Amino acid sequence: MRIKCYLLCVGILLFGFVQGAPSNNSDTLNRSKPNVIFIYADDLGRGLLSVEGQKIIKTPNIDKLASQGMRFENAYGCMLCAPARASLLTGYHDCHNDRWKLSHGGAYLKISSGAMNQEEIERKLNDQYGPIPDDEVFLAEVFKNSEYTTGEIGKLEWGFSVTDKQMKRHGWDYYYGYLDHVRCHGFYPPFLFENGKLEYIEGNTRVDCGKSIERETDKTFEERWNREGKAVYSQNLFLEKILNFIRENKDRPFFLYHPTQLPHGPVAIPKVDDEFLNDSRLTQIEKEYASMVKMLDDHVGMIMTELKKLGLDKNTILVFSADNGHEIYYAQEGRILKPTRNMKTGEFFDDITTKYYSGLAGDVFDGNDGMAGIKRSNWEGGVRVPLIVSWPEKIEKGVSSNALVANYDFISTMADLVGFSLPTAKDGVSYLPTLLGEKSKPHDYVVYSSYLGPALVTKAGWKLRYFAPKDIFQLYFLPNDYREEKNLITENQEKAEQLIKLLSKECNGDFKNGWFRDEKSLLPPIKN
Repeated sequence: MRIKCYLLCVGILLFGFVQGAPSNNSDTLNRSKPNVIFIYADDLGRGLLSVEGQKIIKTPNIDKLASQGMRFENAYGCMLCAPARASLLTGYHDCHNDRWKLSHGGAYLKISSGAMNQEEIERKLNDQYGPIPDDEVFLAEVFKNSEYTTGEIGKLEWGFSVTDKQMKRHGWDYYYGYLDHVRCHGFYPPFLFENGKLEYIEGNTRVDCGKSIERETDKTFEERWNREGKAVYSQNLFLEKILNFIRENKDRPFFLYHPTQLPHGPVAIPKVDDEFLNDSRLTQIEKEYASMVKMLDDHVGMIMTELKKLGLDKNTILVFSADNGHEIYYAQEGRILKPTRNMKTGEFFDDITTKYYSGLAGDVFDGNDGMAGIKRSNWEGGVRVPLIVSWPEKIEKGVSSNALVANYDFISTMADLVGFSLPTAKDGVSYLPTLLGEKSKPHDYVVYSSYLGPALVTKAGWKLRYFAPKDIFQLYFLPNDYREEKNLITENQEKAEQLIKLLSKECNGDFKNGWFRDEKSLLPPIKN
């Protein structure tokens, strides 16, 4: 009852503010609005967090978020970086064929090579993307239209290459980072972008941003630790900009979105963390990868410390999640290989009767928390992600929720928080009532695409999986089958037919709309 009364009072105050409350009350009203920080990890399988059972890497700061807030057991992202970010920022799932366009990556590499300048690249990209409808609403706009200052720092937007025009149209007051998802596969960029301006980084001279070679050998180790042209690590730059943004906006409500590079590979880290130096369970490259996860946790801790130092911690909603499931960046002969395969038999998984499991593939970290599949797949390990939300004194501490939620719900949840009316076409559902311990109306089901085909999961735990290459469906009941080992479609034909109709509807009548086939789904690369 107290929570409801509080929300009612805040709602009245916010309504008065939007309608034009007297200016001498504006500071008080602004301070009543919670700040929101969303940290979006890159390729972080939920099994990499110690709060989810990770045995090798300790993540005390992210664990602390969970202990002082709510941890979701059934949160879904997407199977790949770009569609996950597009879903998050637009509120649409990725089984549609008409909600957004994805460009090729690598466009801004042409600046370093001298082939094109920034203005030429952005003009060509904007021509490809075409105009954004005036009535479309993006995540940052929800906050911007509610008197928030908005900022994004890190791996910017959904790409794979984006422009200043898009960033501003999406509602960002401030941004800093990469505009190209291919360039951010390296951690030592010769330049980044700040509010449309190209900012060179002294000492970073590598055109490829210091991108490492995958599959560990003596040669790749030597190349990875060659420091020539690799002076400044991008994630340290991002942390500095994040802390500055918080300090500069401490007296007004802000929304800060940090799509981090960590722990996306290829592996790159300035130094191996002391915690792993003498860990006999790990190879050298596994120690480096673990250090990337540890740095992510350290940076979360530094953000939390800054909020507390400024007295903002009690009135800041801090969200931690990831875009997609686990990926392997520490392949090594005889240990684990990429593409993954059964290390005992040497055979590739067929993704019908045989599938990726950490124990079979040789993943010492069990990054997907025992689930089947990894990034790009429509098995649970490819799309089920960590989601932790902390809001001291508003969200009950240390709670786990079984609510079915998806990344495309976040925009609806934040619109609910600030009282903003979204277009009805959005796919998301607000989970704010769940956060506040109130009765909620969750999804009946969520959907997502993959390189293998689309899938649907119901709130009761039924999962329909379409395997597009062979045109077959499989049916699983996740509450009794966490590892997706028992295909139940033969004995549950009626249930399968019901879910097939739902999935077809979400795919706009064509299951191929949920079958992401790499470059065939992208706009053509821009040319000189």
